[in-house]
Amino acid sequence: MKKGNTKARVVSASKHNNTELAKKIKSGEFKIAVYGLGHVGSPLASAWLHAGAHVIGVDKSPRVLENARKGKTHVPEPGVNEAFTKGLKNKHFAVYDDPVKASQDAHLKMICVPVLLTDSFSADLAAVKQVASAIARGLKKGDVVSLNPSVPPGTSEDVILPILEKESGLRVEQDFFMIYNPERIYEGRAIEDIEERYPAIVSGAGPKSLEIGAKLYSMVAKKGVIRISNMRTAETEKLLEGVYRDVNIALANEMAKFCEKVGVNFWEAREAANSQPFSHIHKPGVGVGGACIPVYPQFILHTADIQKVDCNITRLGRNVNDSMPAYCVDQALRLLDGMDVSQSAITLLGLAFRGGVSDTRLSPTYKVIEELKKRGAKEIRVHDPLVTSDPNLAPDIVLTSSLAQAIKGADLVILVADHPEYRGLAQEKLGGVPVYDGRGVLDKSKFSGRFASIGKPS
Repeated sequence: MKKGNTKARVVSASKHNNTELAKKIKSGEFKIAVYGLGHVGSPLASAWLHAGAHVIGVDKSPRVLENARKGKTHVPEPGVNEAFTKGLKNKHFAVYDDPVKASQDAHLKMICVPVLLTDSFSADLAAVKQVASAIARGLKKGDVVSLNPSVPPGTSEDVILPILEKESGLRVEQDFFMIYNPERIYEGRAIEDIEERYPAIVSGAGPKSLEIGAKLYSMVAKKGVIRISNMRTAETEKLLEGVYRDVNIALANEMAKFCEKVGVNFWEAREAANSQPFSHIHKPGVGVGGACIPVYPQFILHTADIQKVDCNITRLGRNVNDSMPAYCVDQALRLLDGMDVSQSAITLLGLAFRGGVSDTRLSPTYKVIEELKKRGAKEIRVHDPLVTSDPNLAPDIVLTSSLAQAIKGADLVILVADHPEYRGLAQEKLGGVPVYDGRGVLDKSKFSGRFASIGKPS
């Protein structure tokens, strides 16, 4: 199809009420293409399949595409495999390796590829730009484009929209529609979050786009839709969610360290403080990982630097959380009780960035390993019940799913990720090895030997 070709039958969401649009979606007349079948795209595609839509899955990874064609996902997100399998069986789910053809065949195009950080802490928009270009080459009159990852303010309007208009020859609000809908998911319950837990945030390039976006997302979000006046505000709203959590985790980390010094159990004080409805003190920990909370403050800070705006609390919170792996390593090494760290074997519990998931992106475990190597640790092992391999680990780091293998001959255990499998651990299970709990989840009474925990007096 040539750029700007409008001879194909126009199936526009703008001219139909919700009932008519729902019929067109369920009949396959109005198809939905999801670009990026990862942590965001897979659950979003599943939610649309649950709503009866005909979904086209697109990804640049041959392995991801191969799995999707078998009804499987590389992301262990509950419910995705079932949705994909059922979609394939009833012919509501197709998988494309040609992003332009997917755009030609679909009417709603959802950009769900990740946006991470460059080495200079700016947003890496290369993937979304590439997808926008491919979509533009198949864009038709009446189509809708939705940007879904978290991005710096102005990305939709200043970066993605110009690509769509220039490469398609079409005009937004006149020929096609653009919306920004930030994903609002928590790994391990992503489909539930989309469908049941939160209202969808919807914004548009203009009133027509906003109206269409609200109609569309009301079909999957049972909590309804929150209409935002413009895309820049919606982009900022999502970042505020992450910054709030990052800053409050930093506060918890600071207070946990304070409590350790003055001989107070932070966790007991926190529980009592949070019984007051205006108090919501977060949990401290060895580090903040994942592709969300450590990233979104950097989007704010990078934009603030360009605009010459002070964001001192945001910056300080990020610095505090970045310092936690080093702090916890220093606290843990005190348990060696004079043993030379260069002669010690140290076991880390958890490679995932948090408990209950296999996602290792920006996991604090990597920084813990780095800090241990700086201090000359002889041997470092990593145990994780969900992560079986990781190309990011150096060859000298042993990764195992066998706890017995991980602690055999170890001189120190450091709990980094709060996997449910670790919560019931006791001294006997760990062979009497000294333990540092970097998440505050272990029961101190079950450890008669050397034991320390973040936020608890020694």
